[in-house]
Amino acid sequence: MFYTILVVSIIIVIVVLLLAVITTSKAYTYKHTVDPLENNPYVDLELTEQEQEQKKA
Repeated sequence: MFYTILVVSIIIVIVVLLLAVITTSKAYTYKHTVDPLENNPYVDLELTEQEQEQKKA
């Protein structure tokens, strides 16, 4: 009985470790993308504010 519980426990630990390694390796291979600056409305807003400050000066 003791050996059965030990074997099942070891199998569960190995499966969890294997799943963690697979998940981590997939996370590192994921390619993140960034939106181009032309489509970013916040950049346009900042430029407009800077232009207004320059016109005031």
